[in-house]
Amino acid sequence: MANHHKTLRIKTKRVLGLFGDFDEAFEVIADIRRYKVPGLTVDDVTLKSPIEHPEIEDVLGERPSNVPKFAFWGSLFGLVFGFLFLASAQANFLAQPSGGKPIITIPSNIVLAYEMMILFGVLSTLAGFIIGAKLMRRRQGLYDTAITVDQIGIVIEVADEQEQPLKDLFTKHNVIEVHEESIA
Repeated sequence: MANHHKTLRIKTKRVLGLFGDFDEAFEVIADIRRYKVPGLTVDDVTLKSPIEHPEIEDVLGERPSNVPKFAFWGSLFGLVFGFLFLASAQANFLAQPSGGKPIITIPSNIVLAYEMMILFGVLSTLAGFIIGAKLMRRRQGLYDTAITVDQIGIVIEVADEQEQPLKDLFTKHNVIEVHEESIA
């Protein structure tokens, strides 16, 4: 069994391997999952492909997502904010005679607070998706236009001592090209 001790390794290079066969690319990820390259895990892998591959989830395993947390806390905030906003607006009319009726009417506020809950839930879910998918992040420089056509790319940031075992793993699985760049 491989040694799973985590050591602090400074990632100095970003390596891109291009594969023409999806199965070979999946095998590279499976070997990384089996700790064939010391210190690398599937969390370090970025897969770039022109099409979606749902079967890759079997190899990568489940990855945590924060989108449900954003949705829950956004909805809760919307519900509380909506009710307090309506109640504070109604409480401004304390000086006016209400004719014996309650100043803050809960049944009529439930519908509007519910709608605020949905609004803030949707907005926070969208924000969670944008943050989680890293859509606003600056694009990484390592890319090849062949990925948009028919090849699959695997991008991994590695330390110096991990570079050669990773390239050997790529070669074992018939990599077409390997590109690398230094991380500033």
